[in-house]
Amino acid sequence: MTIILYAIATLGVLGLFYGLGLAFASRKFHVEVDPKIELINEILPGANCGACGHPGCFAYAEAIAGKGEEINKCAPGGEKAVKQIAAIMGIKAASMEKKVAVIHCQSGGYNNTYFRYHYQGIPTCKAAVLVSEGPNLCSWGCLFQNDCIDACKFDAIHLDKNGMRIIDPQKCTACGACVKACPRHLIELVPYAKKVHILCTSHDKGAEARKRCGNNTACIGCGLCVKKCPVEAISMVEDLAVIDYQKCVSCGLCATVCPTLAIIDPLAGKRKKAVILEDKCIGCTVCAKKCPVQAISGEAKKIHKIDLDKCVGCEICYQVCPKAAIEMR
Repeated sequence: MTIILYAIATLGVLGLFYGLGLAFASRKFHVEVDPKIELINEILPGANCGACGHPGCFAYAEAIAGKGEEINKCAPGGEKAVKQIAAIMGIKAASMEKKVAVIHCQSGGYNNTYFRYHYQGIPTCKAAVLVSEGPNLCSWGCLFQNDCIDACKFDAIHLDKNGMRIIDPQKCTACGACVKACPRHLIELVPYAKKVHILCTSHDKGAEARKRCGNNTACIGCGLCVKKCPVEAISMVEDLAVIDYQKCVSCGLCATVCPTLAIIDPLAGKRKKAVILEDKCIGCTVCAKKCPVQAISGEAKKIHKIDLDKCVGCEICYQVCPKAAIEMR
C-alpha cells in the first residue's frame, strides 16, 4: 500500500513539474501572431486546395498580411472573400474573374470509348496511363478512372447516366484540384463567361483522330474554325484547334462549321441580337469601333445602326456603350 502511495505522489510531483515547465516555455517562447492573419484565415474557406499557390489557407493568410501577397488568388472564396480581405487590409478590392473547369474530351463513358485492352490494375488514371499509355484507343482522351472526381472537394464533378464526367458550374470553385489530378491534362480553368469550347485534345491527324474517338467527335485539324473566327481567337497547334479565351467573344461561329461537332456551343439558337435605342444614342462611335464583325455603322454624333445579319450577339457593344443605348433582344 505504501509503495502505491509513493508512486502516486511521485507521478503527481512529476506532472506538476512538467506542467510548470510547459507553462514557462509557452510564455518564454510565445510568438505573437498578427491579428490580421487570424481574421483573414477565418474569411478563407478552409479548403486548403492550393489554388492560391500556398500549402493551405493559413499560409496564404500569412502571405497576405506579412508579405503583401495579392488578395484575389483564392478561387473558392471568390469575389466575396476578396472584398472582405480588402477591408481588413485597408486596400482597394482587386477584381477577380470567375472561372470554371472544362473537360476537353467527349469520350470516356460507358458506351463511347474504344479499348485496346481491358484494364484491371489500380483504379486511378495515373496508374492506368502508365500501362501501354492507357487502355483506351485514343491516347489523348479520358481514362475514366475518376481521379478528377476524387480530387474535387466541392462535389462539383459527377458521372451522368452514360458514365461521362460532368462538371457542375454552380459548384465548381476553380480551385484547380481536378486540373492537377488529370494525367492527360484534359481539364482547363476557363473564364465562366466563355461558353464555346473545343472538347478534344487529340493531336492525331485527321481520319486517324476520328477513328480512335469512341464518340466520333475528335478534332480532325481541318482549320475551318480558324478561318471562321472573326477575332482570330482560334489557332492550330499540332493538328489541334485551340481557343485563346482572352480573344474569344463566344459568338459560336466556329461551332457552326465544325464537321465533327468537336466544338460545343450551348448558346446556339439562343443568342440575343444587339438593338440601338435611338433616343439614347449620341453617336459616340464607341460601339462601332469595338464591334469585332463590323456590324455597326454610323457617323459621329449621329444615331448608329446595327446590321442584324452580321451581328453575332457577342454583347461587346452592349458592355462598352457609355449611355446604355444598346439592348440585347
